[in-house]
Amino acid sequence: VQLEESGGGLVQAGGSLRLACVASGRTPDIDSMGWFRQAPGKEREVVAQISWSGGSAYLADSVKGRFVVSKDNAANTMYLHMNSLKPEDTAVYYCNAKVVVYTIEGTSDFHYWGQGTQVTVSS
Repeated sequence: VQLEESGGGLVQAGGSLRLACVASGRTPDIDSMGWFRQAPGKEREVVAQISWSGGSAYLADSVKGRFVVSKDNAANTMYLHMNSLKPEDTAVYYCNAKVVVYTIEGTSDFHYWGQGTQVTVSS
């Protein structure tokens, strides 16, 4: 699975951005996708996750009420709609896809990552 993010940039506090992540390759094997972010000097953290076949979604407490995660299965694309952006949202945002492989021994998870897109929110 290959992932390509787009939509990052520089925005003022209170503004909005929409990130997109296009998946290619063995997309039928995708179980779920998510957005992670990493700010300078901090660990990578999960921002949002969404089931690829169903509609269940998760948002981190820090972005609830401001961000929305959505997907377009036909286009193999996941989106992150970011509103009311704050300077603390500044980070590199990474797209992630989880593939679950089922074997007679059990299941194994494989994670794929995009190259990341920079989001900078100025105060």
